[in-house]
Amino acid sequence: MAGGIGSRFWPMSRTDFPKQFLDILGTGKTLVQQTFDRFRQFIPAENIYVITSQEYIPIVKKQLTDIPEENILGEPSRKNTAPCVAYISFKLQQKDPKATLIVAPSDHLILEEEKFTATCKKALDFVSHMSALVTLGIRPSYPNTGYGYIQHETAEAVPGVYKVKTFTEKPNTELAKTFIASGDFLWNAGIFVWQVKKILAALEKHMPEMYELFAAEKDTFNTKNEMAALAEIYPLCTNISIDFGVMEKADNVFVIPASFGWSDLGTWNSAWENMDKDYLGNAVAGKKVMAVDARNCMVHVPDNKLVLLQGLDDFIIVDTKDVLLICKKEKEQEIKEYVAEVKRNMGDKHI
Repeated sequence: MAGGIGSRFWPMSRTDFPKQFLDILGTGKTLVQQTFDRFRQFIPAENIYVITSQEYIPIVKKQLTDIPEENILGEPSRKNTAPCVAYISFKLQQKDPKATLIVAPSDHLILEEEKFTATCKKALDFVSHMSALVTLGIRPSYPNTGYGYIQHETAEAVPGVYKVKTFTEKPNTELAKTFIASGDFLWNAGIFVWQVKKILAALEKHMPEMYELFAAEKDTFNTKNEMAALAEIYPLCTNISIDFGVMEKADNVFVIPASFGWSDLGTWNSAWENMDKDYLGNAVAGKKVMAVDARNCMVHVPDNKLVLLQGLDDFIIVDTKDVLLICKKEKEQEIKEYVAEVKRNMGDKHI
């Protein structure tokens, strides 16, 4: 899934070139390229699909040259993840009714890829012989309030797999501390594994209106009429996540607890957490940055610009060709609001 706009990574992430197509961490590869490479370790390129916004198709083609062009799918509008899942599920069902699907965001960081591959293979094996919708849960290392949480049963359904009890969206700090102390809560990674026929059955049960929209046009998928059908379907779809629409309602949801160096890279602070730092705790992407008495800063600037920081502590500093952001790290969750304010006062030019 590569259709988001990543507004919390503004001003690097823009509406016309969002964060999944950027090298946020200074690794030499964009996030969508890293995601593709990760899955290509155990899935053939011809079986990997990218669903993005129609306006981003040229960017995906340029960044992922090894993927078949027909596997790059464009949504006519952003309607969250439930329509996205419905679309690819109906499309794959027409190709192979026995298909199994891994659904994953394109902008996450995963450091331990061998562990990730092993977890995915475990999930694929489980859903191959169980009527189950599987989500991957990350063992929490601290009470993060920016993630959703999954509570699971204490007894294993099979070794390493647990039945899900509850989902909780972004708790406050005290509740997050309680979750971690209980030992049966995980971070929700937003990575799902299931047989196509099982998720379609769940969509039919829990989201019948959306299911019928896609079902009525299923014969157009994988034909020249597919895009025209989507243009009819999407305006009628509810803007809702697959988490809310299906996972929180279904009774056959299971979770696999895992640790593979995961971050959803939702904010500049999460980028800072996952980057190499100097002895003062500054994470720097940029070749000419000098820090004088500056500590624990997230710095992302052009390689050709000399930037000297003095006296800043816990700041985000991001410089682009037309925008300079200087923001306290503790205010990073408000960047989305700042972007809205910029749009109101300055128009769309800088968004």
